[in-house]
Amino acid sequence: MQVQENFSLKRYNTFGIDAKAHRFAAFHAGDELAQLLELTGGIPFMILGGGSNILLTKDIPGWVLKNEIAGIEKVKEDDEFVYVKAGAGENWHRFVMHCIEHNWGGVENLSLIPGCVGASPMQNIGAYGVEIKDVFHELQAFHVKDHSIHTFDLAACEFGYRESVFKRKLKGQFVILSVTYRLRKHPVLNTSYGAINEELAKMGVKELSIRAISEAVISIRSSKLPDPAEIGNAGSFFKNPSVTKEQYDELKLAYSSIVGYPNADGSVKLAAGWLIEQAGWKGYRKGDAGVHAKQALVLVNYGNAKGEEVYELSGEVLASVKEKFGVILEREVNLI
Repeated sequence: MQVQENFSLKRYNTFGIDAKAHRFAAFHAGDELAQLLELTGGIPFMILGGGSNILLTKDIPGWVLKNEIAGIEKVKEDDEFVYVKAGAGENWHRFVMHCIEHNWGGVENLSLIPGCVGASPMQNIGAYGVEIKDVFHELQAFHVKDHSIHTFDLAACEFGYRESVFKRKLKGQFVILSVTYRLRKHPVLNTSYGAINEELAKMGVKELSIRAISEAVISIRSSKLPDPAEIGNAGSFFKNPSVTKEQYDELKLAYSSIVGYPNADGSVKLAAGWLIEQAGWKGYRKGDAGVHAKQALVLVNYGNAKGEEVYELSGEVLASVKEKFGVILEREVNLI
């Protein structure tokens, strides 16, 4: 293990923010993590995965420990399902492609989502009609206080919309080491989102498959969302908010083109990107911080923006949407 001091995190967060860590080291297994935690001597630390869902607003005065636990293996199977275990440091999209190569169905709608495997249950990542909770089996996590290994099943993770127990009551107490997914040996294809069907038709797909769905999702995401390698961003910066049916009906009267999707509890989920765009923010730029020109849900770093500048811009967007629509947006990105 190599420990580095005053280490730039610019290459380790997709926003490309040039914040520094007082000390930085990577770990490749639970025992290495235990050794590093002994070295920290109680000094605060931060666990870093793919850096794709964070906004660094300042330098990190303590330690940054990067999770690089790798490996993908089939651990068991039955007539219907295959159970696939992946190290938390594995690249998420690479894992999805591995599953598609083996015709294991369930994660194809989640293609091209940036980040690592370990973030998938923490955030309950989702896209195009699928969330991690739909394919999740269990995970192993390292308790930072007593260094014990715990197994969490579906119920224990308490998944919600872009939420889990690891973002709430267990925040900072565990480090995810591996995740096991339950994938279908005979895939059930999910094309419930209209955009996927439209893209499949555009591609001229005659026979549906998980690979075709993956390629359609990749095409859609590539056309709408900026590549972090070209322009700094963390994907969707805000969560899609839910409002009561009554509030939605009132908004619909005032804004006939408002986008809303019914939730199981009777509430209506609004498209945050639509709200932000209608509030006039799409394509806005202030210095090197801005709102993406193609997708208003995405805040971007055009080059040398500071994290606090992006954060201030997000606050202006929140205030503007609340003033115009009476709807309160939440940031999806984790603020550091």
